Amino acid sequence: MRDVRFFGAGDVGPQRADPHSMFKHVAPMLHKADLAFCQLEPVLSRRGTPLPQARLAMRADPESANAIRQAGFHIVSFASNHCMDWGQEAFCDTLDTLSGQGLAVIGAGRNLAEASKITVRECLGTRIAFLGYNSILPQGYWGTNERPGCAPLRAHTVYEQIEYDQPGTPCRIHTFPHRGDLTTMCESIRQAREQADVVILSFHWGLHFVPATLADYQREIAHAAIDAGADLILGHHAHILKGIEVYRGKVIFYSLGNFALESPFAFAENLADKPTHKELSTLYAKMPGPSTPPMSADSLKTILVDCLIAGGAIKSVFVRPVWINALSEPEMLQPDEPRHQEVVDYLIEITRSQGLNAMFKWVDEHVAVE
Repeated sequence: MRDVRFFGAGDVGPQRADPHSMFKHVAPMLHKADLAFCQLEPVLSRRGTPLPQARLAMRADPESANAIRQAGFHIVSFASNHCMDWGQEAFCDTLDTLSGQGLAVIGAGRNLAEASKITVRECLGTRIAFLGYNSILPQGYWGTNERPGCAPLRAHTVYEQIEYDQPGTPCRIHTFPHRGDLTTMCESIRQAREQADVVILSFHWGLHFVPATLADYQREIAHAAIDAGADLILGHHAHILKGIEVYRGKVIFYSLGNFALESPFAFAENLADKPTHKELSTLYAKMPGPSTPPMSADSLKTILVDCLIAGGAIKSVFVRPVWINALSEPEMLQPDEPRHQEVVDYLIEITRSQGLNAMFKWVDEHVAVE
């Protein structure tokens, strides 16, 4: 059993004439991994019709699958809130396109059983299991016994009025996971534990565009997953970095942010004029506009997770700071660059602001999570 180097990245979604160019600055680094993971946002198809519940129907050329593979990725989660944007045909096209490139797809399938299946990859003698789930669920996007979709880990919201005698005052927001979905997830993790040396979970969850803040249900799910046997949790969807927690010696990345995702304006004409985008812009002050940089300033900072797996266990976890340039392309940062420290400082700030316990230590010019 040899040491395995595993990389984890956030949201990807090229939408350009040459999708390979999206990864040109990071591919040399990605190819140093023995196994690498990312989260796919848009469907990859030339077919379909946008569903009425799709706020931003995201679709990209199937050639993007080849670009993702050639960039150096091996495992792709397709459990996203955009997976069914263009209907069942486009959804199934995406599964076929990814699989046709030799990419292992997690968190999505032609029925619930396929979406929830445990994917085990043997790498240099180590068996690594992957499971993917989605909590950001437009109606009809999760799989059932008869319907394709993603593996759901639904969450509920309760709004509690703080001052009952003061109409119109702010409320306290409580969120908690769907008990049936949580039980199913924990059982799948226990089964994965029996099949593999290391179990890695991917979650599409949380509050998008809101700096630092986590929803209650995320911590409950993350802790339950580790209690059931998960070794590493990779979160995404928020489009910005979120804090990091170490629970029972296991690292939880609540959001890896964007990695190689185009601006939302690349997926829809006249997006700024659409009522749904205008509504979101009023809710989130840092939403990008057509005349602003492709994403908010917070979204430009991101990371690549760099793990050493030795002796059938995760021995070390590092973060490699990355910067998203004006073309939405990720660029690796060197330790002597000011922006490298800016990303690290941001991680420290958002981690502390949420009362999370991860600490960051320089080890041979790399930033370790402890």
